[in-house]
Amino acid sequence: MSTKTVQQTSEYQKVIVHPRLNYFRPKLVKTKQSFANEISQSLRQNPKSIDPKFFYDKKGSALFEKICQLPEYYLTRTEAEILQHIKNDLNQFLDKDYRLVELGSGSATKTRLILDVLEQSQDITEYFPIDISEILEESSKDLLEQYPELQITGIIDTYEGGLEFLRNYDDKNNLIVFLGSSFGNFSPDDGLDFLQKINSTMKDSDLFLIGLDLVKEKQFLEKAYDDSEGITSQFNLNVLSRINKELDGDFDLNSFEHHSFYNEEKKRIEIYLRSIKKQTANITKADLKLTFEKDELIHTENSHKYAPSDIEYMMEKAGLKIKQIWFDKNKHYSMVLAKKA
Repeated sequence: MSTKTVQQTSEYQKVIVHPRLNYFRPKLVKTKQSFANEISQSLRQNPKSIDPKFFYDKKGSALFEKICQLPEYYLTRTEAEILQHIKNDLNQFLDKDYRLVELGSGSATKTRLILDVLEQSQDITEYFPIDISEILEESSKDLLEQYPELQITGIIDTYEGGLEFLRNYDDKNNLIVFLGSSFGNFSPDDGLDFLQKINSTMKDSDLFLIGLDLVKEKQFLEKAYDDSEGITSQFNLNVLSRINKELDGDFDLNSFEHHSFYNEEKKRIEIYLRSIKKQTANITKADLKLTFEKDELIHTENSHKYAPSDIEYMMEKAGLKIKQIWFDKNKHYSMVLAKKA
């Protein structure tokens, strides 16, 4: 499985890794320019910010997998428990052959629970992972070994880029899944826009399954995003390391620290990098010279939490009809299945 064939198109390279595995990725120059341009724009703002999608280079993805194993980080195991319990329920809605389309596939650990459901009713299962990280290829190879009939066509791109690619791909039925509560990173307006984007991609027969974290106690939430082992801190700081490596930056990582808290009014965890002293930093490929005051913050992520009424409102506004909502026993987390209204 080590031999690769690369085919060029105007915007994407098609990489054939195996007869059952190929993926498309934007040409390298396009990706690098996008990273530099977005970083340049967001760090010139007041307050400064970095989009959380840039967490997920290879090292960042590996650190996030470690976070998912932490005792404080309830989200991954709770979502997996729900998926394990709803297998039979989910199968009742899959009355046709469906291709699995996953946004932000990562290591595809929970993906297996859904693939198991699809394999029960289909001779050949097709998997279409969309992820901004190169980890997609590695996780896909593992899936091929476990599922001998599985066909994989991946996209290494943003969610929006992958969805646009999917819109014009073919006429097959899609089960689009967005796991891990990543939707919470969007602002309310951007989240609604994103749901509407998914709606516009879907055919009438398509289904959409999303994991959404629920509002709960402040102390419980804050522990999940500032763990005792400091893995979340490493994950947050790694985005500066990535800027240093890919954009010729000179951030001193020892001069910044992880900072997070739960904003009860806005129902969201807010995550920042805090400058522990007055300092400067340069990013050569973004043509950027930065000055930081002591305790100045770089905003790197929000993670919104939802009440059931919020979920119903969002789906209705996005033109999606809820087919089923599942909760864990503690009502900490939800899985929502929807289709076009």
